[in-house]
Amino acid sequence: MHPAKLWRPLTHHDADPDQGTFEPGTVQCLLCNHFCRIEPGLRGQCGVRQNQDGELMTLVKDRVAALNLDPVEKKPLYHFLPGTMTLSLGTMGCNLSCDNCQNHSLSQSPREGRPIQGQAVTSEELVQGAIKAQAQSISYTYSEPTIFFELMLDTAILAHEQGLKNIIVSNGFMSPQCMEELAPVIDAANIDLKSFNDGFYRKFCSARLKPVLSNLVQLKKAGVWLEITTLLIPEHNDSYTELADIAVFIHDELGAATPWHISRFHPDFRMPRVPPTPEETLERAWDIGREAGLEYVYVGNVPGHLGNNTFCPDCCRMTVSRRGFAIARADAGGKCQNCGHAIPGVGMEGLDS
Repeated sequence: MHPAKLWRPLTHHDADPDQGTFEPGTVQCLLCNHFCRIEPGLRGQCGVRQNQDGELMTLVKDRVAALNLDPVEKKPLYHFLPGTMTLSLGTMGCNLSCDNCQNHSLSQSPREGRPIQGQAVTSEELVQGAIKAQAQSISYTYSEPTIFFELMLDTAILAHEQGLKNIIVSNGFMSPQCMEELAPVIDAANIDLKSFNDGFYRKFCSARLKPVLSNLVQLKKAGVWLEITTLLIPEHNDSYTELADIAVFIHDELGAATPWHISRFHPDFRMPRVPPTPEETLERAWDIGREAGLEYVYVGNVPGHLGNNTFCPDCCRMTVSRRGFAIARADAGGKCQNCGHAIPGVGMEGLDS
């Protein structure tokens, strides 16, 4: 166990009739929008932050459960340091409980009371590992990076000192306090916008929509390069109205050049009987996004699909073609060779045909 950040002890002044009484030594976690009240000996909803005698401790400060070298396109990020590798890491635990989670063995085990597993590691070792692997960035991903905030923050600070960029792949449910500390050291983010229906978030994720929307806007204002992913689950979040609402929100609040990744669902976890997303549903969402004025809409989890490529929003020329997570061809300098339109992003000028 290691001391956690972002929490406070509760006193009798914090008594709330709606939440009932609490034991002496109870603390409130301030890391995400659950704001868990945690009594001594118990853990928060994430399963990896525990009240130890009135002090909040993290169980994953030095326990990495997944560590790989990935193409940055796998996050997915298509407009941030394209063609480069990123050292990707994650711990066990998550602050959400999504019925469709495809990493549930990693994310949900602590919530179910199973032991915390992982390789002992330090922030210094992670940064040096990224440098040795010639990665240009470190990605905090696989589970939910919010819940390993202490490890992420320390690593991100060291990474910046060594000239590396930092990426989060997140559900976007962090608290304002977490956002304030994290935003200055994060360079890019891919955030899951799972639905535009609060009922969906409450029923299938044990969360809420409004904090996610607020954090998306704050990340954009903070200058973090932002891309959005929506996993389309048949008959749950794939209606025309909902997809149009998502597209309009991205366009109006985050900007027309903000990439939107529409991803195909595969049956998993508590949704084994829900069929995979039909390609026509993905293509309908692709059309909806472009009709709303979004300049960069992508179809994911369908190898070889035309929607995996980047098209110039002015003249419709294919400026970047992809084969899986690799760039097959790109207009040099990050500009459309037909009309000269510059593709927005970070490091796009490094593209080479």
